[in-house]
Amino acid sequence: MMRPTIRILTAIGCAAALMGTATLDPDNPTCPVEPNWGSADAMVLTPVDRDGKRVLLAEGRIDANLPERLRAAIEADEMISEVWLRSRGGNARAGNEAGRIIRSYTGMITRIPSGATCFSACNFIFMGGDRRVVDDGGVFMVHMFTHTADRWIIDDAVIDGSQATTELIASIEQSSALLATEDNDFLIRMGISRKLLTDIMYQQQAVSNEDDPSTRYCLSGDEVQEYNVMTQERRAP
Repeated sequence: MMRPTIRILTAIGCAAALMGTATLDPDNPTCPVEPNWGSADAMVLTPVDRDGKRVLLAEGRIDANLPERLRAAIEADEMISEVWLRSRGGNARAGNEAGRIIRSYTGMITRIPSGATCFSACNFIFMGGDRRVVDDGGVFMVHMFTHTADRWIIDDAVIDGSQATTELIASIEQSSALLATEDNDFLIRMGISRKLLTDIMYQQQAVSNEDDPSTRYCLSGDEVQEYNVMTQERRAP
């Protein structure tokens, strides 16, 4: 088994190669210092022609209504063969459901194009692809998945008193355990190695913060293949 230090150094080298000219974060050298994960507004779905193919650009925050909008967009254009993703994440369960919708279309390709970052719940949309590609310069960024990443909810409970805080923590723990089970089941169904959860996602901090690079981890070119996140050959930008 590769020693942890060697594995980290190898991942950093592969990450630099995968991300091309992107500047790596000195506090977290697996990831770019400025992730290009798009708008904080609700995800916009835009059919466009790229490289002789009809693709659906999926860019923005994942909201609860995304699954039904995604299905409608694909059904409205039978020529769509790929979904290109750029997102900072959002609603975890909506991400899982959107991934299952994509998988229901045989042969549908999901792609993280060069320069784009797919983070958090976006990971699960991407993993729904029947075939999956992370282009050179594309970033598959993960963190531990929890029921909530909204720090203000916890802060409000603390203000309300110890009972409210205890109840909230219990609720988060229960919901997080359920979501972890759903994540594990999703990975199995999508053909992803469960080691992606145990080796990577569950090793990151539990509460994600977009402004805190320590809560993030970007898979290297070797890792996206090792965990079967990517099933197709990468394409150079």
